[in-house]
Amino acid sequence: MGEPGAGSAGKALAGWAALIVAAFAVGAVLHGAGVLRIDHLPPLHGHLRVPSAALLPPLAFAVLAVAALPALATRLRFGAALLVAYGAALAWAVLLASSGEGLAWPFTHRQEYLAVLPAVGGDPLGWLASFTERLPAYPTHVRGHPPLPVLVLWVLARVGLPGPLPAALLAVATGCSATVAVALTVRRVAGEEAARRALPYLALTPAAVWIATTMDAFFAGVGAWGVALLVHGGVGRSPGALYGAAAGVLLGALPYLSYGLVPYLLVPVVAAVAVRITRAAVVGCLVGAAAVTAAFAAGGFRWPAGVAATHVEWAADPGAARPYLYFLVANLAVLALLTGPATAAGLAVLTDRAAAVPAVPVGRTGAGRVIAVGRTVARRVVPVGRAVAGPVIPVGRVPNRLGAATDPVRWPRGGVGALVAAAAVAVLALDVSGVTRGEVERIWVPYAVWISLAATAVPGRRWLAAQAAIGLLLQGLVLSPW
Repeated sequence: MGEPGAGSAGKALAGWAALIVAAFAVGAVLHGAGVLRIDHLPPLHGHLRVPSAALLPPLAFAVLAVAALPALATRLRFGAALLVAYGAALAWAVLLASSGEGLAWPFTHRQEYLAVLPAVGGDPLGWLASFTERLPAYPTHVRGHPPLPVLVLWVLARVGLPGPLPAALLAVATGCSATVAVALTVRRVAGEEAARRALPYLALTPAAVWIATTMDAFFAGVGAWGVALLVHGGVGRSPGALYGAAAGVLLGALPYLSYGLVPYLLVPVVAAVAVRITRAAVVGCLVGAAAVTAAFAAGGFRWPAGVAATHVEWAADPGAARPYLYFLVANLAVLALLTGPATAAGLAVLTDRAAAVPAVPVGRTGAGRVIAVGRTVARRVVPVGRAVAGPVIPVGRVPNRLGAATDPVRWPRGGVGALVAAAAVAVLALDVSGVTRGEVERIWVPYAVWISLAATAVPGRRWLAAQAAIGLLLQGLVLSPW
């Protein structure tokens, strides 16, 4: 008898490949017909190139990481496993970038954020207050984003770290730290075993090609740590209000880093519900987020006005003329590349398991009798998920004929599926909106780190190797401006 879900994984892999091939084939036709003039390798914003021997170092590292990471993630103490995974994520991203144009090269472009720092000068508040008014005069990436990315790089320069390389190091270091933050969140939501399974996939993600180097990698790190802090508020001796406030500042900063991160806020909401964070953490989070909004308002930047001004600039940009229907589908093909084949297979397996067998509802026994939470049965308290006869039936598991619990079958797999679903819904919302027509290889990075968690449903070195192979192919074949 085959492995459960193996057939679904195979079909998903075929679908994953077909989607990508179709997106590139149709994109080539549209480019040849002159419909997509600004994209030379649609759906990606880049050019095709021939791989070089410079890929040998990341290839060697990938072979070593695929062989060692799963065992290290399983056997080391959890803290040590987090450090190893973070180190692997850093090495993977840096080696990939170094095999091409270099880590700092994307930040040297005249359309990037650093180009506007002279306009900020020594008066960041004055620049902030006039940001919306002067928006048409700024470089492309500044016109398409709120002011916070520029202010972050301005602070970096003021503390003695100016230029493309420090900016790139900040983006990569913060982006790769999402590996740790996401794993910490998974441990809180689904348990340590699930977090350990996720670490190798988080470290060797194909999205590393664009983690090094885009500011969107920085956004990914900020968002992931905001979620991690939120779900840990009130755990053990941690002060819920303090953790919540810190999470609120980070999550509240997301809309001021990128307008496209507003749907991302669904992820912390789902995570908070999954772990039932304390009321103090909720209040702290709301206060922290409100403080960010108040600070920008006091500085003269109104977020709705920024959105309106950016939309005007976007509508006048050649990118707005890209065909909506093509990118509605092709954007998902780009997401498929960023998250890799293991994620596609994992999504299919998890969905197949969820549809196959119903889970036991909270407070209900295998026999079907309702057990009220906190109520007594035969003069004893019955905990949530415990049957009257005695055997424990954890929430979301199915009792077998003996009354014991079988393997989990519902999406959450302890809650991981809920995180994946939240990120996927957020991506679909952006995709349908039509404002993300192309160039999503960087925009999807903050979402890809969560969606990639689905790969934990198909553990094994061959799937991890497939993830690394996609990263190597993307780096070797695509000359991207990021």
